[in-house]
Amino acid sequence: MNDDALRQALAETQGRRDVEWHGRSLLVVNEDWGELVVSRHGGHLLHFAPKGQSGWLWTTSTPKPAPGAIRGGVPVCWPWFAESPDGQGPFHGPARTADWQIDAVDDETEGVEVHLSPCLRLDEQFTPRLVIYANTKRLKIELITEHCGKTPAKLTQALHTYFAVADTHACRIEGLAGTRYIDKLKDNSESEQLGELGVRGALDRIYHSSQPLILDDGQRRLRIAKQGSDSSVIWHPGAEAPSDVLDSEKMQFLCVEAACTRLDPVWLAPGAQHVLAMQVTLES
Repeated sequence: MNDDALRQALAETQGRRDVEWHGRSLLVVNEDWGELVVSRHGGHLLHFAPKGQSGWLWTTSTPKPAPGAIRGGVPVCWPWFAESPDGQGPFHGPARTADWQIDAVDDETEGVEVHLSPCLRLDEQFTPRLVIYANTKRLKIELITEHCGKTPAKLTQALHTYFAVADTHACRIEGLAGTRYIDKLKDNSESEQLGELGVRGALDRIYHSSQPLILDDGQRRLRIAKQGSDSSVIWHPGAEAPSDVLDSEKMQFLCVEAACTRLDPVWLAPGAQHVLAMQVTLES
């Protein structure tokens, strides 16, 4: 974790409490099993660390002022991924900058379970909710979409996870060999992944895959499994860091996203629901 204010909030927390951070309301959890930080702005998981381990997620130390989207953690891209279908809505949808409420915080076996829903209606036909499960051995996030409208409708989405790594250029992603992908940095050209994926510069690829992946940064191996997703998005800005990322931090993260993109949009009938889930565990 890069942000001093978040570090201090966790250090001063025993149990669970609410904290203000850069104009946002956070739920901070520091218990015997580990740590969790959730922002009500965006329904955004910012930090997770099992007891005795460094954080699995990266969050910028220089976030944009609210109501701008927070870079890092697990932004919720919903009800569309990337550009809006009509070209009018915000990039990655309204969910990641909306206000969410925490509906319940329940004890899980050696951990906690957090339920969230938006404070206001975000879409005419769809309604989302989030469930975050965190304990000593795993992190799981479920993005549940219910169709409350009257006609079939299409959905794209992503759990845009920023994983904390020792050095982006030392990372290897296993599980994509032989997979077709769209390269958004090369005019959306289509290619096939040969062997493991290494990171040597800017990346923005959509892999057509539902398989679990291993993120290995040379110091830690994380297994990233998912449900309800046939797209895996791998993203890093490369040498040109975005304005809300310090140059000293740009090699400390890599995005590996469970998604439903234009390769696998979800069509829902009225009354139906879809679950996009990601589960992360530590490989021994």
